[in-house]
Amino acid sequence: MGDTVEGYAAALFEVARAEDALDRVGDELFRFSRAVDGNPELRSALTDPGTGDESKTALLRELLGDRAHPVTGRLLDLVVEGGHVRELTRIVDEFVAKASAAGQASVAEVRVATPITEEQRGRLAEALSQAKGRAVDVKVIVDPSVLGGVVTTIGNEVIDGSVRRRLEQLRASLAG
Repeated sequence: MGDTVEGYAAALFEVARAEDALDRVGDELFRFSRAVDGNPELRSALTDPGTGDESKTALLRELLGDRAHPVTGRLLDLVVEGGHVRELTRIVDEFVAKASAAGQASVAEVRVATPITEEQRGRLAEALSQAKGRAVDVKVIVDPSVLGGVVTTIGNEVIDGSVRRRLEQLRASLAG
């Protein structure tokens, strides 16, 4: 299984790099893999052995529309048709690690309640890069459970600046 994950990640990386779309495709693959993780019905639709590849590909086209880079769609088709949707998150994480190593950047998974602008994303990447002393590539995930603020994960480090966390701290201080 590890060889499959690494093999797919390496292939996805090389295609995206050859198409000069590494950043955008990496970001789109990352967001899509997290959407599949967070939606059991979508994961089931894409992994059901009783559903043909054509139906799964049609579902991908419907979900991605024309918003995603064409390379992203083709790469996801490969993963789906290869029957590796269950490993999609690990494949994409390996892809992101390869892309980061190629650019010498760390990856920050940033969870926010609502979408942020490219300008906000850029400022956040700059602030995290300064704090870490190296380039940081920011991958944004919209997660309404955050309520507000930002939860950032870089490697094993979690920086929780969410409203939810602040409310939990306030409850604990009032109860204590």
